[in-house]
Amino acid sequence: MRKKFLLSFLTFVSFVLSGVLIVYAKEENAMQSVKGKKAVMIIARSNFRDEELLKPKEVLEKNGVTVTVASSSLKETTGMLGAKVKPDILFTNINVSEYDAVIFVGGSGATEYWDNPTAHKIANDANNAKKIVGAICIAPVTLAKAGLLANKKVTTYPSTVSDIKSAGAKYSGADVERDGNIITATGPAVAQKFGETIVNALGE
Repeated sequence: MRKKFLLSFLTFVSFVLSGVLIVYAKEENAMQSVKGKKAVMIIARSNFRDEELLKPKEVLEKNGVTVTVASSSLKETTGMLGAKVKPDILFTNINVSEYDAVIFVGGSGATEYWDNPTAHKIANDANNAKKIVGAICIAPVTLAKAGLLANKKVTTYPSTVSDIKSAGAKYSGADVERDGNIITATGPAVAQKFGETIVNALGE
C-alpha cells in the first residue's frame, strides 16, 4: 500500500515538475526572442503619466529590450505623479529604422503630440516598416490624427473615444487592444499589461 502511495506521489511530483519546466522553457524562449530588440518611448516635456512610462519600460528591460526615452526637450521632465526623467534623445532625432517598437506614452502632456507633424511622421514611418506601434491613455489620438487607426480595432482613455472614432477607428473598450502591429491601452491601471503585450508582439 505504501509502495503504491509512494509511486502515485512520485508520479504527481514528476507531472508538476514537468509542467513547471515547460512554463520556464516558454518564458526563456520568449526572453531570448526579444533580447537585443530596441524600443523608443516618447514622453511629453511635462506631465507624462508616470506608470505608463515606468511600468512598460521595466517589463521591456526585464525581457532584454533596450529602451530609449525620447521627448521634445532634453531637460529633466516631471511626470504627473512626480517621477523625474531625463530623456535620452529628442523625439525629432528618432530614426525609426533603429527600433523594433515605437511607443507613445500618455498623460495630460501627451496632447503636445496630437497635431505634431513630426510625431505623425514617426508613427507612419514605424507603421509602414511594420514596427510595433504602441500608444496608451490619450496617446492613441496621436496615431488617429496620423491616419493610422482607420478601420483598426483599438482602445483609448474614455475621454478620447470620440477623437479616435472620428478618425475611423473601431473602438473596442478593452483594457489593452492589439490589431496587427498596433497596440493601444486605456491608461495607467493597465500599464503592466500594455508592456507585456508589446513584449509578446516583439517575440513573434
